[in-house]
Amino acid sequence: MNSGTLLSRLMDVRRTSEALIEPLEAEDLCLQGMADASPPKWHLAHTTWFFETFVLIPHCPGYEGADPRWNYLFNSYYEAVGPRQPRPQRGLLSRPPMAEVIAWRHKVNQALEDLLKRSHQAPWMDLVELGLQHEQQHQELMLMDLLDGFSRQPLEPAYRANWQEPNCCSKDGAAPIWLNCAGGLVEIGVDNTNKNHGFHFDNEEPRHRVWLEPYALADRLVSNGDYRAFIEDGGYERPELWMSEGWVIRSERQWQAPRYWRQALPDQNQPHQKTWDWEFTLAGRCPLDDHRPVRHLSWFEADAYARWAGAHLPTEAEWELAAQEHGIQLKQSHAELWQWTASPYRPYPGFQAAKGAVGEYNGKFMTSQFVLRGSSQLTPYGHASNTYRNFFSPSSRWMAAGLRLAR
Repeated sequence: MNSGTLLSRLMDVRRTSEALIEPLEAEDLCLQGMADASPPKWHLAHTTWFFETFVLIPHCPGYEGADPRWNYLFNSYYEAVGPRQPRPQRGLLSRPPMAEVIAWRHKVNQALEDLLKRSHQAPWMDLVELGLQHEQQHQELMLMDLLDGFSRQPLEPAYRANWQEPNCCSKDGAAPIWLNCAGGLVEIGVDNTNKNHGFHFDNEEPRHRVWLEPYALADRLVSNGDYRAFIEDGGYERPELWMSEGWVIRSERQWQAPRYWRQALPDQNQPHQKTWDWEFTLAGRCPLDDHRPVRHLSWFEADAYARWAGAHLPTEAEWELAAQEHGIQLKQSHAELWQWTASPYRPYPGFQAAKGAVGEYNGKFMTSQFVLRGSSQLTPYGHASNTYRNFFSPSSRWMAAGLRLAR
């Protein structure tokens, strides 16, 4: 690994995080709309805490860290490091002020630069790379958290008025093309013995064999228009389409449509009829375009739709093999939406978490969640790969998540 190239990438990522808060007002910096979200200021502080805790303090003799009390404020879930501010209460952290957080970031940046310039080969190089990738994950999370927070505001503010959606969707309304895969005994995951593979998270390894029956995967994501037909056919009122837990949650939370769909005012001639004509986005309220892929669905909604459509969600092995075999033909595999799979988030055979506190990064979450594959329009450039395993609980729907059908 070249330390000069790593330093350049690292500083680009660190600058990008700060650029993401430029459109925000000071009042937005502690915005936390729900327990699962985090405020923008916390994201910037936590990613700085990560570098200081895991790279600088252990590997830079004489480095003086921030106020020790900040460990409690900005630790996320690393039990081995110590106690922390409860996640649902991160929005209460009005102090330290943003100016002190930014000054801390710049101090850590300078220390990281000095460290990387001192050595081209060191054991902490992998930790710097992990921290870089970790910060990219938080860049995406910060935008999804802001979308959630702004969506709860009656004024429906835009994160950025000139926000642009990807211009990669066909508007012809054509049915998907089914891409056939022969299946058989296939290999998925990352070969951790191949040192030339580049960065990957520990949950992507080791490479292992999986048996797949022959199957087909839709070449495109399910669209808003497709999903509208599900709603109009009573999809949210038919318990036979839903998993039991999902039906209970749907009923309790009164789900009627994807997370950010909005209804138009009723027509004067049909005062009791409301239609889903709008969608809340990072640009504020926008017309709901039927040709765009449906997004902000829970796993339960995606699974119910697939059952209604006479199909199923692909397993993560089916998704990865299709991405390998069909490449460009598998449209919208990246840079559009994360795609729910039928696979529970579990360790691959032979998985071993890293030693020390960083071993808590992925492994301890391998229960009660489902895998998503691909990447979204919010995923930083260069961060995605075909082996990447994202994961969320099946009831979560604030993420940029959609679905692709398999049969």
